[in-house]
Amino acid sequence: MGFLYSGESATFELAGRQFPRISWYRDPQLRKLYICLLFVVLTSATNGYDGSMLNGLQALDYWKAYFGSPNGSTLGLMSSMMSIGSICAIPFVPYAADILGRRTGVLIGCIIMVLGVVLQTISVNIQMFIAGRFFIGFGVAIAHGSSPLLITELAHPQHRAIFTTIYNTTWYIGSIVAAWLTFGTNNIASNWSWRAPTLVMAFPSILQLIFIWTVPESPRWLIAKGKVEKAHQVLAKCHANGDMNDELVVLEVQEIRDTIKMEQEYESSGWSELWKTKGNRHRLIILLTAGFFSQWSGNGIASYYLPVVLTQVGITDAYSQTLINGILQIVNLIVAVGMCFFVERVGRRKLFLFSTAGMGVVFIISTICYAQSQMYGNAAAGHAVVAFIFIYYICYNSAWSGLLVGYSVEILPFNIRAKGITVMFLSVDVALWFNQYVNPIALDNIGWKYYIVYDVWLAVELAVVYFFYIETRNTPLEEIAKHFDGERALVGGAAATEKGAKLAEEMGLEDTVRESSISKGIESTEKEVSA
Repeated sequence: MGFLYSGESATFELAGRQFPRISWYRDPQLRKLYICLLFVVLTSATNGYDGSMLNGLQALDYWKAYFGSPNGSTLGLMSSMMSIGSICAIPFVPYAADILGRRTGVLIGCIIMVLGVVLQTISVNIQMFIAGRFFIGFGVAIAHGSSPLLITELAHPQHRAIFTTIYNTTWYIGSIVAAWLTFGTNNIASNWSWRAPTLVMAFPSILQLIFIWTVPESPRWLIAKGKVEKAHQVLAKCHANGDMNDELVVLEVQEIRDTIKMEQEYESSGWSELWKTKGNRHRLIILLTAGFFSQWSGNGIASYYLPVVLTQVGITDAYSQTLINGILQIVNLIVAVGMCFFVERVGRRKLFLFSTAGMGVVFIISTICYAQSQMYGNAAAGHAVVAFIFIYYICYNSAWSGLLVGYSVEILPFNIRAKGITVMFLSVDVALWFNQYVNPIALDNIGWKYYIVYDVWLAVELAVVYFFYIETRNTPLEEIAKHFDGERALVGGAAATEKGAKLAEEMGLEDTVRESSISKGIESTEKEVSA
């Protein structure tokens, strides 16, 4: 049946039944849950802090003097080392989340990140600075592999899509703090102008280490480990203020428990499951392309090499460069978070199409302006490039910022969710590594002509999104499998598919058999009335 919600409706629907809409800020336990989950969201903020900080550091005179003004391949290696660290962590990421738990995965990642920040802060040479970035990337990957899973598996069905989409947009919170901090420390006449913002990077991880214990473990992970009663208690506490007999909670427990039991009985959780079925191959295409497109749409140039671009169009002073970077991050945050509230109203597919098409048009215009600035010294064209960077990011943040994680997490069934999200982040890291290592070399050697590569590539992205990205709006987490697998999807509870109901009967899952029979009876009655 799905989860139906509109701004005018006073109810939402789960498993074919109507429930009153809930204002989370008026519900004591939901209010507490979402405040606690904000500390899980900080994982993305740490990642954003790094990208903006590196932009800011490149504009600081003391940083350039201390490390010998790195450029070309050295700058590329320094930038890409965080991605290399994340890639090296991939073998450990899904197992930390699946075996040790979502909370423990966040904890381990944060500890490693703090160690990396300390190493980077006390660096005495470029090699030590680069090594610190490796460990930060390693820790980020492990925390990233658990944080969005914990959020999407804990959030109330009514708020899941919005809250999970917000997760990746907090990249800009870290980015804003770093941008304005480096703007301020530019006035410090010592090496603390760069050491201070580097040290502050540990703050989000330290907060997570302190407050992660206030966040419940994922009820889906608990059920997968046979702790059904504990999961029931978590869902009751978080979604119904402790009422174990609440109808919504009972339906959630039935659907989650029986779906996971069927997945454990009839499907594996190994890596090969990612490409074993037609539905999973479709998911894999989305995961790989989403990760790659999110970083290879031209945003890598502005994210890590904004000072290089600004210098090439004639804006060379550190004050102007850091000021533009700071304002850009604020605009990015406003747009990215604002668009999260449209994912259910507008839909994922429409947002992806609008975002990708918009980026393509803006990038073509930017290429022309960039060429005019470099070839003919046209100052007005150079300033137009800066304006179009802002417009470009409005388009980018309409979808790719938040939905990269929100969409990727929700399309995966529990048995391959951790591995699937790891594959997506691996795709991100590979794209980042390529961007961070190749971009500075390309910009140094061919300048504005490098933009043409992205002009063509964005057209390819638009085609892939059009043919492969399907709509999942207004659908509960377990039931999204129906969009990919149809009636062969393993879904239990009242929303069980034909295959799910049949397997439930064979396995003796009485709740699914009973609830699916009731749902089918209701559907038949509705059809007769309509006729």
